[in-house]
Amino acid sequence: MNGTDENHISQAEENEELYEHHRLLADKGQKPLRVDKFLGNLLPNTSRNKIQMAARAGNILANGTAVKSNYKVKAGDVVQVVLSYPPREIELIPEDMPLDIIYEDDHLIVLNKQAGIVVHPGYGNYSGTLVNGLIHHFSNLPGKDETRPGLVHRLDKDTSGIMVIAADEYAMAHLARQFFERTTARTYQALVWGDVKENEGTITGHIGRSLKNRKVFQVFPEGDYGKHAVTHYKVLERFGYTTLVECRLETGRTHQIRVHMKYLGHTLFNDKEYGGDQILKGTTFTKYRQFVNNCFELCPRQALHAKTLGFTHPATGKWISFDSELPEDMLRLTEKWRNYAQHKLE
Repeated sequence: MNGTDENHISQAEENEELYEHHRLLADKGQKPLRVDKFLGNLLPNTSRNKIQMAARAGNILANGTAVKSNYKVKAGDVVQVVLSYPPREIELIPEDMPLDIIYEDDHLIVLNKQAGIVVHPGYGNYSGTLVNGLIHHFSNLPGKDETRPGLVHRLDKDTSGIMVIAADEYAMAHLARQFFERTTARTYQALVWGDVKENEGTITGHIGRSLKNRKVFQVFPEGDYGKHAVTHYKVLERFGYTTLVECRLETGRTHQIRVHMKYLGHTLFNDKEYGGDQILKGTTFTKYRQFVNNCFELCPRQALHAKTLGFTHPATGKWISFDSELPEDMLRLTEKWRNYAQHKLE
């Protein structure tokens, strides 16, 4: 084998995006060889069709320049490739479930995910996922023999909002590259604890799994662990003890908004994994505690919604964007806090 995979980065576990990034160095003894064959030799679990689709989408680089599948790799070349999904892990079973589709064409599907739905099967969630519903409604999604057909990014189980699904191989490769290169535009709305001091700002801090609790993530401000992460935020409305904020992702790490806002001192409302299901701000009055508990019941999950998503259409090359309304639980929650704030100020 005339090459080494010197920096294989699987993004599937640490990022919202679902892709693999390989950086391969051609050995000194490498004779000229088509890049698709070169990659096929070094990535035996990757089909030639997937590699060629990656090349069509501009996802294969030789020494920093996008190349076609017939490019001849030479000794010393650095070849990088972005692939759209990891290998098969478990069997997928189609399941009939309602999907809130807001846009669909031959190349992609845009939908509004409900809170409480896991995006793809994994440990402890082998059925009832969004993917199970997708393969019931769409029989020809790319990667149908994988565990994550059509997926190029994801949302947490209890986060609602807009997602894009690839409907063909080329769109999957093209969209994966956009998420990898951070050229998509995504905004979220969240209700957080406390009165956020600044009207807008940026949170920068590496995010990685907690060293004490592997189920959650934390910020490592020194950058000695985890992955670089950037979140931009601005205040939309203040309710005194809570604040409605908009967050714009520059990177896409798992739990990024939840972790960054906690690091800022403003944990998401009712975020059980990060302590947001406790009364973190406010008074000790019994009526206030009852009010907050009623709010918890009204929105029994972290108050986070993926509101907008914009990207370049893989087939037309045009920029398209989508917006969604806050779901009913978050609308009622913010209205309840708005009324409380108004009454409190009077």
